[in-house]
Amino acid sequence: MSEQPGGPGGPGPGLPAEESERLLAVGKIVKPHGLSGEVVVERWTDLDERLAPGSSLVAGNGTLVVLASRPHQGRWLVYFEGVVDREAAERLRGTVLEAEAVPVPGAWWVHELVGVEVTDTSGTVLGTVAAVEANPASDLLVLASGGLIPLRFVVDHQPGRRVTVDIPAGLLE
Repeated sequence: MSEQPGGPGGPGPGLPAEESERLLAVGKIVKPHGLSGEVVVERWTDLDERLAPGSSLVAGNGTLVVLASRPHQGRWLVYFEGVVDREAAERLRGTVLEAEAVPVPGAWWVHELVGVEVTDTSGTVLGTVAAVEANPASDLLVLASGGLIPLRFVVDHQPGRRVTVDIPAGLLE
């Protein structure tokens, strides 16, 4: 599971550009559950604290505060402050939930990799990261040229600036 910058619809609308660029998509409200405002959330993060009581999530033009949450059949059931009936919960259907990045030692965030220059260990520029693609063996840096470099070949990362890789000869040919 991984968090993504801005989610499928891009950064949160109604937020200043610099603020919305720091947000990561952490889940999506799938549908109402019951009659009292509870919703089913598909969680896109492995950080439980994203749905802990008291946490705030950006949702469209506003903020939702978690009152209660619990895992349920591979998803989460969540009560948000101010969502008190099925009608209010229904209006949230399909809403992408976003939050600020949480520092995780040793982790790299997709938004820290996209747009950075990629060099090999001799300093040769190989291109720019256009995206990061999930892959079972190793996530892949997708270069603007279309080249693919498994993340396991990254030997140094300077967030927002450069990624250095030690790739086998011929990988990008």
